[in-house]
Amino acid sequence: MARTGSLVTIGTAAFRCLVCGNRQFWDRAIKLNTTATEILGFEWANRSSLGLICCRCGYVHEFLGDQVALWAESNGYPDGTSNAG
Repeated sequence: MARTGSLVTIGTAAFRCLVCGNRQFWDRAIKLNTTATEILGFEWANRSSLGLICCRCGYVHEFLGDQVALWAESNGYPDGTSNAG
């Protein structure tokens, strides 16, 4: 079965792909590797970011912080979301 994408908000604003305008994204953690930790063998200590992969074109958007929220498309955006149309 194909994995379903999620709708995304950043704060209270709906997010769309910057390339194709699509509203559905797959998510995954992306390791932010640094040279020093790679050389010393401490790769596990690197921070991670949230990667949102566009379900249509595959462009990867990368975020740090806690302002990004994922929503099931079947439920739609939460009340109060701007730019959801």
